[in-house]
Amino acid sequence: MRRLTTLAAVAGSAIVLLVLGYEYGRQAFSPASAVREPAPAVEAGGSPDSVKPLELSVFDRPRDLPEIHFADEEGHELTLGDFGGRVVLLNVWATWCVPCRKEMPTLDRLQARLGGKDFLVIALSIDREGVAPVKRFYQELKFEKLAIYVDPSGKGSRTLVIPGVPTTLLIDRQGREIARKMGPAEWDGQEMVSLVEQTMHAQTGSEGNRDR
Repeated sequence: MRRLTTLAAVAGSAIVLLVLGYEYGRQAFSPASAVREPAPAVEAGGSPDSVKPLELSVFDRPRDLPEIHFADEEGHELTLGDFGGRVVLLNVWATWCVPCRKEMPTLDRLQARLGGKDFLVIALSIDREGVAPVKRFYQELKFEKLAIYVDPSGKGSRTLVIPGVPTTLLIDRQGREIARKMGPAEWDGQEMVSLVEQTMHAQTGSEGNRDR
């Protein structure tokens, strides 16, 4: 009888901890200050039953980001601070991630369209083998504009509280996160392009006002 009572108490405690853990995770990964979510999108050839939300969260206030370390194709160590002054779209991905592979060409086209002194796509691979598999993938798809960035340790994604790939952060010129997208997207689609352009123009306008 005492054994049954003890087992019941342990089971009850486990259920409470599970509920608390779920609630913590939900709050930790759910941007409470999100102000907008675009309408769901249907994949090409899909049906209304396959509609999934874009899960894009645009924050009402920019969020400070912790510093992360990663490397380029030549092995040079970099941080997000090295790209200050530009709007950055940071996409965390991996070659073994099927949705990542599907959206990568759209990131290459976005870089081709908007990339320059005011904007940059950083496609940050977390492949444990580093540059080699990423380079093979780039050659396979004949990317023309995306540069190779790697974080084989995955420390950067953990520091940024990224629960899975692909996850993409839109970062302003001051290095602050202003939007986050969990899951793949068509980054060269008009809605995403407009979001990036609005961020670039808003930042340029605010800098111009300070100069006056």
